[in-house]
Amino acid sequence: MSIDLTARARRTRHAVATSSLPEPFQAGLRRERWLTTLLLVLTALMTLAFVLRPVSLTLAPVVPLVVAAGLFLHAARMYVVFAAVAAGMLVTSLNAPAPPVTLAAIAVVMLLMLAVERRRMRAGIPQEVGVSILTDLRAQLERQAQVGDDLPAGWHLDSSVRAAHGEALSGDFLLTHRSEDDLLEVLLVDVAGKGLQTGTRSLMLSGAFSGLLGSTPPEGLLAAANRYLVRQSWPDGYATAVHLALDLRTGDYSLASAGHPAAMHHHAGAGRWQERSDARGVMLGVLDSGLVSYERVSGRLERGDALLLYSDGMIESPELDLGQGMDRMLGAADRVVACEPGAGEAAQICDFACAGEDDDRTTVLLRRE
Repeated sequence: MSIDLTARARRTRHAVATSSLPEPFQAGLRRERWLTTLLLVLTALMTLAFVLRPVSLTLAPVVPLVVAAGLFLHAARMYVVFAAVAAGMLVTSLNAPAPPVTLAAIAVVMLLMLAVERRRMRAGIPQEVGVSILTDLRAQLERQAQVGDDLPAGWHLDSSVRAAHGEALSGDFLLTHRSEDDLLEVLLVDVAGKGLQTGTRSLMLSGAFSGLLGSTPPEGLLAAANRYLVRQSWPDGYATAVHLALDLRTGDYSLASAGHPAAMHHHAGAGRWQERSDARGVMLGVLDSGLVSYERVSGRLERGDALLLYSDGMIESPELDLGQGMDRMLGAADRVVACEPGAGEAAQICDFACAGEDDDRTTVLLRRE
């Protein structure tokens, strides 16, 4: 009786633990169970077919089963399918010996799938679930950057974030927040480096910084972000950032920068761009916050004005100096602001990035009618 109660308690704990997992995990586990059942049934059917008609059939269809188990199943379930396949080949060989080359090829495929599984074990989750979680994180990051449809009449915000070489993750990320008293905050961050490591750092920082945005006063936001990044102690773990706080009722704004390219203010009355290079500060993650400060500069967006935020991939290139890169970007921006506000404006400017596909590129265009 005690053994039965112990087993029942274990099943109960397992059921509770599974039900408490996030939905992507639960969906992935359900798919794994169905796939495991399907692969076992197919293995049994093929083994039966090999036994009944050993001459007219080959073991080649076994390879897709092994590959499917290795790619989409995790740990124990994959081993169960591999054991079923091995047992099926043994039964088949006893009935009609299979060519040694075929058996060796299937064994090699199994070993390769086991090597893939060993690499996945470091993450502790199945590949399919991991992809699902990553997709959800990217979608969440995109939602955090979207506030354009929620702005009052007369205001337009458009953005475009593009990763280098079409990677799934970008080192640039954008966060927005609108408070109840119509204070719009925009935070654009460029994490140092390129590639998957930078993209994963970008995802981590976006989650941390989104918690600061709206809960930390604008005057202390970059200092708080700097403290967080310093605590990570990452090699080359620095980032540039620009933070905008805009009063949507009056058009008054303040800017602070942490080593980021200067924001550009387009004055409709004068028909020119003003470089807000007076907003200066040390990059995030370089020095302890006790040694640095991030002074804010102020301005006002009048009717017809625009404010452009961007990452360094828009203006930097080995073939062009910064002045040429700036002229190229502002030339595209001039054509955009000359037209009525609409969707896709930031993407039009992003098309003229100097870095091309070699670096992450981001543009944020805020306009007041």
